[in-house]
Amino acid sequence: SSGIKGIIENPYVFAVALFASLGGVLFGYDQGVISGVQEMETFVDQFPMNSTENGFVVAILELGAWAGAWIVGYFADKISRKYSIVLFSIIFLLGSAIQGGAQNIGYLFGGRFVTGISVGGLSMLVPLYQSEIAPPEIRGSLVSLQQQAVTFGILISFWIDYGTQFIPNEAQWRIPLCLQIIIGITLGVGILFFPFSPRWLASVGRDEESLRVLAKLRRLSVDDPLVVAEWREIKSTVEFDRRVQAEMYPDLVQQGTRTAAIKINLLGYAELFRKGMRLRLFIACAIMFFQQFVGVNALIYYAPKIFESVGLQGDSVSLLATGVVGIINFLMTVPTVLFLDKFGRKPMLLTASAAMTICMLVIAVVVGMFSDDWPNHTKEGWVAVVFVYLFIANFAYSWGPIGWVYGSEIFPLRTRAKAMSISTSANWMCNFIIGLITPPMLSTIGYGTYVFFGCFCFISFFFVLFIVPETKSRSLEDMDAIFGGASASHDAELMAQVQHEIAAEPVPGVSKV
Repeated sequence: SSGIKGIIENPYVFAVALFASLGGVLFGYDQGVISGVQEMETFVDQFPMNSTENGFVVAILELGAWAGAWIVGYFADKISRKYSIVLFSIIFLLGSAIQGGAQNIGYLFGGRFVTGISVGGLSMLVPLYQSEIAPPEIRGSLVSLQQQAVTFGILISFWIDYGTQFIPNEAQWRIPLCLQIIIGITLGVGILFFPFSPRWLASVGRDEESLRVLAKLRRLSVDDPLVVAEWREIKSTVEFDRRVQAEMYPDLVQQGTRTAAIKINLLGYAELFRKGMRLRLFIACAIMFFQQFVGVNALIYYAPKIFESVGLQGDSVSLLATGVVGIINFLMTVPTVLFLDKFGRKPMLLTASAAMTICMLVIAVVVGMFSDDWPNHTKEGWVAVVFVYLFIANFAYSWGPIGWVYGSEIFPLRTRAKAMSISTSANWMCNFIIGLITPPMLSTIGYGTYVFFGCFCFISFFFVLFIVPETKSRSLEDMDAIFGGASASHDAELMAQVQHEIAAEPVPGVSKV
């Protein structure tokens, strides 16, 4: 069963995926907290910055995340998804401590860069871990928990900023930056009590443990036919990937050296640029591009400044309005977790792109016409605020979660981790650019900022309409046919052969099945 029923039928795996999504909470919290902190009086006194520096203190997190997204794939395969989450949680604690204790701007920048490395790594690790423990029928919903967690992190960061602004000393900004340490410790320690990915265990030859973990996740016995069938599918996929690799790089596989393994790993990235893969990689990266260039993180990072620009005066008022952004963002992500596998990806993206285009253009018109005299046009200012909220609502159920889900669905298993690493790094590079350019744009071209983002919302509609295929209920063979994979027939034959061989082998730890 999919949707709500599927989640109810799989409470343990839902709990594991939900806990792992604390990585998304860290992601969202560190994204959101800086917007309010930058407006606090004691922070401004401690770190006087121009608009370019204000942009960089936000954007350097994304630069670190870009680096983290590139390096995490090695650790995920080498030491497991689970222990990699522990490692990147430790990195997060280090970066958060440097941020919270910063005495000069250099330490602040350095702390945010280190934190960014962790956030970038976790933004790839968590969806990967969730997808590998999930039953196929609720995989989309469980991976969507990542974005739900991101919005929750943004939500609590906004309201913590609002609460601590009334503290009359530097604790008003140090407390929000340090509180995230608690979440990092909880994730890093707590994940040790949860299972490894059964697919990772199978990939490193720990077959019996893989079967036990899978049975625990499904709340069935190890000799249950459903568990055995799924385990055999996982084992077949691992063996299939091994044989494909042996066919593609026979000399390197035969060498069996560490140098050969590194070369095979690098050649795996090159495979993504071959026919049948190029379009998939382009679409995955383009979705991440539009996820950022529609302007959502410009609104989240600089919400207080934006609300001041549409006439809401005073730190308390602008931070309060920013807190509402967090609530809407969180609540409107819930339908995706529940219904993504029912309604599909493409209709949700198209509907949202059209609505977001209208919202951005309305905001641009209102700001362009009335920004010179907000005190006499408060009603018009509130119109702009309402359309900011409508924009956030439409993004939250569509481009936010689907951006993370789609890339995990369109690639063959043997290239999925590498492809996700590239698309995730593309996301963070675009995120970095948005964080860097938004403050100068707001101060120089004003309403043109919203026109700029509105144009990308408009383009994203036609990109989805004409280029992005629907992936709901599509199989791997379907994907090869859609994207022009020349090896679909050969792969199907090889997989059938592997499945036949695995089915004839005894299941480890099970006397008879």
